[in-house]
Amino acid sequence: MYKLNLPIDYRQIAAVERRKNREQQRQSRIFNAKVRTIGVDINALDQQVNERKAREEWERQHEAEFSKALERTDNVAVKLQQRQEEDVRDLNKELNKFRLEEQNASTRREFDIYDPDALKKDSPIRTSDGDDKVGISSCQMFDGEDLKYKARHKLQQEQLREWTMQQNQAQKEAERSRRESDRLYERTIVRLDQQAVDVARADAECQRAINTSHRDFNATLAREKAEEERQLQQRELEENTAELMDHVYGDMLTENPDVAKSAFGSHRVIPDRWKGMSPAQVSEIRRMQEMQRLEKQRLHDEEMNRKQEWERYLQASSRNATLQDRHTDRTRKEEACRLLEENRHLAQQQRARLAHLDADVYTNVPTRDYFSQFNTSSR
Repeated sequence: MYKLNLPIDYRQIAAVERRKNREQQRQSRIFNAKVRTIGVDINALDQQVNERKAREEWERQHEAEFSKALERTDNVAVKLQQRQEEDVRDLNKELNKFRLEEQNASTRREFDIYDPDALKKDSPIRTSDGDDKVGISSCQMFDGEDLKYKARHKLQQEQLREWTMQQNQAQKEAERSRRESDRLYERTIVRLDQQAVDVARADAECQRAINTSHRDFNATLAREKAEEERQLQQRELEENTAELMDHVYGDMLTENPDVAKSAFGSHRVIPDRWKGMSPAQVSEIRRMQEMQRLEKQRLHDEEMNRKQEWERYLQASSRNATLQDRHTDRTRKEEACRLLEENRHLAQQQRARLAHLDADVYTNVPTRDYFSQFNTSSR
């Protein structure tokens, strides 16, 4: 009926074996969790990796820019501190120089205590009819006598007029100095605001302004010193000339018999023969006293102006540093807000995507039969 002893087809057997081997290899690849990529969105993963790298690169660049800005701000602060220290050293040098040149022993308040020429400078026993040292027993001034009333009254009026003019002049000078100080302060504020806009250019302009100010200040000091030396030489020449004229036309060389000589020393006179100081000598003494008072007031005003200018400069520098700090904090806060907003936007997109997957994509819930059909074959 049937022929059972058929010849063996080795090619068919080899084909079956090849198919079995391929099936086993396919199953080994598919069932290996380290090799298979079923259900993974490679493009989405690559996009996320690229976005993360781009975000890291942007953050790195931002940090580098912030570090450069911080370094520039630190350099500006260091330069300002160095300039402040140099100005303090210059002021200390000028102060020491002024003390060495102007504040010598003869200008001290207690110099009259140990002055070697104190006896030569001592005042005589009686200077005028109105001297308080003249007592009742001297019999040189009597009640009711006032022979110099008109001259004294006229001198008092002239002195009052001179004091009034000096006070008006001092007030005008103080007002002019105040306006000049306000103008310089406003100019300094404008310059510092410009420096905040462009740090490098403002630094160079500030350096040039400081150099010009130092040069003008040094030139002013040189002119004042030259003027003081000229006045000193002129004063010494006038004093020498006056001394020579006093010796030439004095009572000693002219052998005036009315000279009041005293046996107790050349700086003493006989009271009943001495006629007192002349009006010219009295006016000269008062003129010298007034010149000394004005010179002392001028030096005091200059010192106060320098102190006020330095305080304004320190306040402006502190204000500039505060503005830089505020700008840095504001930039950092804006960057943080921007990152927070981007993260919030990404979170919203992620939640929307998950909601879309849950609502529209994953609508068919698999059953147990669906999972039981896997891992049975490679097809």
